[in-house]
Amino acid sequence: MHDQQAPRRGLTLLTAPETRSIDYIPADERHGKLWHQGPFWFSGNFVLTTLVIGFIGPSIGLGLGWSVTAVVLGACFGTLFMAVHANQGPRMGLPQMIQSRAQFGVRGAVVPFTAVIFVYLGFNVFNTVLAAQGLARTIGGGPWLWYPVLAVASVVLAFVGHDLIHFVQRVLTGLLVLVFGMLTVGTVVQWWDAAPVVAPATGSTWTSFLTVFAAAAGYQISYAVYVSDYSRYLPADADPRAVIWWTYAGAAGSAVWLMSLGAFVGSRIPSDDAVTGLLRTGNGIMSGFGSLAVLVSALALISVMGVNTYGAMLTTVSAVDAFRPNRPTSRLRAAVVMSVGAVVLAVALSLPDDYLAGFSSFVLLMLYFLVPWTAVNLVDYYAIRKGQYVIGDIFDDRGVYGRWSWRGLVSYVMGLVAMVPFFSTTFFRGPVAEAMGGADISFVVGLLVSGALYAVSAGKHDATSPPGGGRTLKSVGRP
Repeated sequence: MHDQQAPRRGLTLLTAPETRSIDYIPADERHGKLWHQGPFWFSGNFVLTTLVIGFIGPSIGLGLGWSVTAVVLGACFGTLFMAVHANQGPRMGLPQMIQSRAQFGVRGAVVPFTAVIFVYLGFNVFNTVLAAQGLARTIGGGPWLWYPVLAVASVVLAFVGHDLIHFVQRVLTGLLVLVFGMLTVGTVVQWWDAAPVVAPATGSTWTSFLTVFAAAAGYQISYAVYVSDYSRYLPADADPRAVIWWTYAGAAGSAVWLMSLGAFVGSRIPSDDAVTGLLRTGNGIMSGFGSLAVLVSALALISVMGVNTYGAMLTTVSAVDAFRPNRPTSRLRAAVVMSVGAVVLAVALSLPDDYLAGFSSFVLLMLYFLVPWTAVNLVDYYAIRKGQYVIGDIFDDRGVYGRWSWRGLVSYVMGLVAMVPFFSTTFFRGPVAEAMGGADISFVVGLLVSGALYAVSAGKHDATSPPGGGRTLKSVGRP
C-alpha cells in the first residue's frame, strides 16, 4: 500500500507543470515509492559543491586522516537532523517551511523564511559558478554563456516541479554511481603514493577538525529546509522509519563518499579547484575520462539548482501568502522561479574568483541560522504535538497558531544569540571560540538552547491535539 502509484501518473505528466504548490496534498493525489527518497537525496547531494567541503581540511592544514574523519562524522551528524524532517511530509502533506507556521505563527514564520531563501540563493550561486567552470573547461565558453543557460535550465525544472525533479534525480543516480565509482578507484590508485600537499596549519589540529566537522554538519543540515517538499506526496500512512532511513541513506551516503574523495584529492593535488581536481585525476585514469566526470557533475548541479529554485519558490510563496492570502497560480509560480533565477544570475556574475574561503564561511552562516529553526521545528513535531496539526489553521492567521507566536520566535532568537560567543569565522570570532583556540561548537549550543526553550515554553501551552473544534490533520485541508 505504501508504494502504490496513483493511476493517473505517467511519463506525459513529467512535462506538465505541477498543479500543487504550498497547499495540502489530498489523499487521492498521493503517489510515489518510499525508496525514491534514497536516489533523490543521493543525487541531490552528489555534486561538486559537496566535493568542495572535502577540500576545506587540507586547505587549513588538516591531514587526510583527520579530514576524512571530520567530514564523515560531520555529515552523519548533520544528516540525522535533515532526515527526521522527511517524516513530516507524508503526515502533513505540506512543503517543509510552511509547516513552521505552527511554531512561529502564520506571519512570524517569515523570520526563518528569510534565512532559508538566503540559503537557496547562496547555494545556487555557488552551483552556477562550479557548473559553468566545468562546462567551460570541457566544452568551451564563459560565464556570459553558461550562467544564463544554467539559470534557464533550473527555472524550467523548478516550474514543471515535483515529479520531473524526482525522475531526473533517479536517472542521475545510476550515472553518478557508475562514473564516480570508476573515478574514485582510479584516483586512489593513481595518487595514493603521492606526497601530501596539505597547507600550513592555521591553528591546532582540534580547531581545524571542528571547523571541518561544523562545515560538513552545516552543509547537511541546510537540506532540512526542503526535505518535506519531496516526501509530501507519499501516502499519509507511509512507514516513518522507511521514509527517514531512505532519506538518511541517500543523503549521508553521497556526502560521505564525495566529501572524503574531496579530502583525498585536496591532500594530493596542490589546487582547491574542484574542477581541476576532477580533470587531472580523471584524465590520469583514461584520456577524456576527467572531462566526462566533469560533464556528469555539471548535469547533477543543474538538477540540484532546479531543486533549490523549486524550494525558493515554495518558501517565497509561503511568505507572500502570510500577508496576502491567495491561491497560488501557474503565473505566480512562473514569476517567482524566474525572479529567483534572475537574482542568482546577477550575483554569480559579480562573484570574485576566490570563492572557497567565502564558501566555507557561507556554510557556517547557514548552520548558524538553520540550527535554531530545526531544533524548534523538530521538538514541536516529535515532542510537543506528536505529529497532530490543524492543517486548515496553518493557512489562517486567525486560527490556533495565530499571526505571531512568541514561543517559537523567542526560542529561535535566543538560540541564535546564545551561539554568538561560540562563532568562529573568517570575519568574526566569539570570546568562547577565541578561548578554545578558534574551535566552533556553536551548533551544539543552538540546538540545546532553542530546543530546550521551546520545549519548556510550548510544552505547557500547546496540547498534543491543538484546540479548534476538534479538527484533525486528516479532516482539514486548504480549500
